[in-house]
Amino acid sequence: MIVIADYDDAWPGLFARLGAELRALLGDEADRIDHIGSTSIPGLAAKPIIDVQISVPSLDHPGFVAALTEAGFVYRSGNPELTKRYFRERPGARRTHIHVRGTGSFSEQFALLFRDHLRLHPADAREYEQVKRRLAVKHAHDRQAYVEEKSGIVWDIIRRADGWAQATGWSPGPSDA
Repeated sequence: MIVIADYDDAWPGLFARLGAELRALLGDEADRIDHIGSTSIPGLAAKPIIDVQISVPSLDHPGFVAALTEAGFVYRSGNPELTKRYFRERPGARRTHIHVRGTGSFSEQFALLFRDHLRLHPADAREYEQVKRRLAVKHAHDRQAYVEEKSGIVWDIIRRADGWAQATGWSPGPSDA
């Protein structure tokens, strides 16, 4: 069931602990470790799942896969999105999504730009939240339909975010962990 929860002040701390653990685990293997997704936007309601993006020089290098799986994270090798490698939380742990993407890739930059734009544009964040809440009710038991229908607002916002990035010279700040 899809549940959108009110913003929880604990989310940044949950990421901070996980981010520090991942940094210690991966060291220089990861160029960046960032809190992404709706839980990374202060005040924004979200599915209560911490999303982490790990940026690596190459998705073909096996070191990060071995390190994460040896630490107990569940590798989803069958993930159909070929621009990333996807991991889930350790069995029995709080729900977490770990997205490993190539440094400088479109998919890496997309997540960071979307996050940074929503952090600085509260009207867009509220619009996004309203759509998510409506779609969570409409598609409460159909995650794929929720994701597909939500893509319209995501692309609307990313177009605005791109205009903002062009006008301000945006680039990602330092890594979160």
